[in-house]
Amino acid sequence: MTGRDRGRRLVRHAGRIIDRAAAAAEWAAALAARRVPPRAAVTALVASTVVTTTTLTLIAAAPLPGRVHRLAGDAARAMVAADPTPAHPAPTHQPPRPVAARPAASPAPGTLRQPAGEFVGWAIMDLTDGSITGENLTEVSTTASMIKAWIVADFLRLEAEAGRTPGELRMRQLEQIIRDSNNEYAEAIFQQLGAHESIERLIQICRLTDSSPYLDFWSNTQLSPRDTARMGACIADGRAAGPVWTGWLLDEMRAVRGAGDFGIRHAFPEEIRPTIAIKNGWIDRTYDGNWHVNCLAIGDTWSMGVLTRYPVHLGYQHGAEICRTLAAEHLTPLQH
Repeated sequence: MTGRDRGRRLVRHAGRIIDRAAAAAEWAAALAARRVPPRAAVTALVASTVVTTTTLTLIAAAPLPGRVHRLAGDAARAMVAADPTPAHPAPTHQPPRPVAARPAASPAPGTLRQPAGEFVGWAIMDLTDGSITGENLTEVSTTASMIKAWIVADFLRLEAEAGRTPGELRMRQLEQIIRDSNNEYAEAIFQQLGAHESIERLIQICRLTDSSPYLDFWSNTQLSPRDTARMGACIADGRAAGPVWTGWLLDEMRAVRGAGDFGIRHAFPEEIRPTIAIKNGWIDRTYDGNWHVNCLAIGDTWSMGVLTRYPVHLGYQHGAEICRTLAAEHLTPLQH
């Protein structure tokens, strides 16, 4: 039997395992939706995880030739892009834990320059004349999940330019990236967009001057406060997502919920908050021992960005309060 024949047999076998993994994932989701006893749900989840891990290990280890190798890689990526959960998961009694948005892996410290040390910077851009005010306008920090607003915008604009309309499943995934800060879907979309190439388009399209991609890790993208405000303006005026999808994206950013709903718009009266589009980012970076907590908000006539770094023991709520306090000091409801 030739190496190519063995490769084809392995791909067929991997396909059967993937089918079983998908079935196990659906079973686990169904059990969770019916609120079965925790032991049964855990058993289903473990079964799904074991099968999936076995599949990916087989694919990664096999010396598959040429086209067969590409087919196996496509099968593995399909597992990441698939949505095994219901569109509206059953509510839980516990609020979502404010877990940081992490990339699939962390680059080794020192590979490239990474911002470190305590820092607070903010910028407000007047959307009527383009003027920017703030402090520490040009110093960069890592974005964490805040960059997901651009990732979704970039995907939708390119789809529209290609004459394609995303399907219902993909739109649910994009919704979860914005509203719930879903990391797995964001990673799949980011890689589909060419990873760092997407950030390079952000810099070009939104005319950023201080920012840069970091290898192929979206969470480690480096933006400055004024570039964050510029990105908000770019989303607001339609350059980011394009004319077809800008309204949809802004509505999703207004619908951010759970752990990611904090910061700038909480400086406004409760009745105004739902009209302000936001996307925040938060992660505790092990390489410098700091939280990196960032806020982006877009009103009718302004865009505001706040970037912070501070010791991890203060918790992510400390950064959320910095964002809220700066907005209360420098923005007023009249500016909305």
